[in-house]
Amino acid sequence: MTTAAGVISLGAMVFVMGASAAEQNVREKTPTARKTSFTPPETAASRPSLEGIARGMPAGSDNILVFSAPPRETEEEGIRTYQPIAEYLSHIIGKTIVYKHPGDWLTYQTQMQRGSYDLVFDGPHFNSWRISNLQHSTLVKIAGEHVFAVVVRKDDNRITDIKQLAGQRVCGMNPPNLGTLAVLGQFDNPARQPLIMNNVGWTKAYEGVAFEKKCTAAIVPMANLKKFSNSENVVRIVYKTKVLPNQAFSAGPRISTADQARIAAALISQEGSPAMAQLISAHGTGKGLAYASKDDYAGLDVYLKDTWGYGR
Repeated sequence: MTTAAGVISLGAMVFVMGASAAEQNVREKTPTARKTSFTPPETAASRPSLEGIARGMPAGSDNILVFSAPPRETEEEGIRTYQPIAEYLSHIIGKTIVYKHPGDWLTYQTQMQRGSYDLVFDGPHFNSWRISNLQHSTLVKIAGEHVFAVVVRKDDNRITDIKQLAGQRVCGMNPPNLGTLAVLGQFDNPARQPLIMNNVGWTKAYEGVAFEKKCTAAIVPMANLKKFSNSENVVRIVYKTKVLPNQAFSAGPRISTADQARIAAALISQEGSPAMAQLISAHGTGKGLAYASKDDYAGLDVYLKDTWGYGR
């Protein structure tokens, strides 16, 4: 069936309204990354421009490397989070890296499947798929557990089990968001599915239940749920997904092994903290970053098996 974002799920009717071994592996590949401090530019004039792409400089050309992430936030929020990282890493490897906001899930997965993105930050199922299909290597991940929770209002006594959400509105994000796929996997009857109400950002999904009451439940990462003020007195958890490796950066084959190692070291370094601050605030678990190993993500592309474009 086709969602409003153009995502086709073949398995369900969906309505859309640190790793020490990895560290050693990285360090053995290349000399230590350049020691440098980073201060984000004060004006937009010094930023690598996406206008060059629009005027004919293709993404993935020798002149530019493209960095992207899922459209889990608005374009403005995406630029605020990821543009400093692109600028910092451009300085580290001496090559231009630009952040490109995908706009919607269909654009994101289409461009990813085409190999248009050289550097990506996203969930474990996408990392797993790129490792298997696009020769990507995982570099650095958010440290700590990656678990999604399904929450309902604490004063709503109707829902005690996730199966009772069949036919109910659930605030979340469009498939192929991992949290949504993991929750939909609990409903094996195509005629009895939750109605996923798409939201831009986890805060909006949470507020859709906690305050706006436009959904019966919401899908939210545990790391984000813990950051919401007084959440334990507003909502209660009716389901948790299994623990997964956390979101990670992966790099494609147009980035050399040596530059991949420099990028990994730079992302995890103290010097990189200013550039990474917004991402850690938005997605962090409070445990910082860790080197990632591709073995951590092996087989997790199974979550995408029924999603358009990811079939084996």
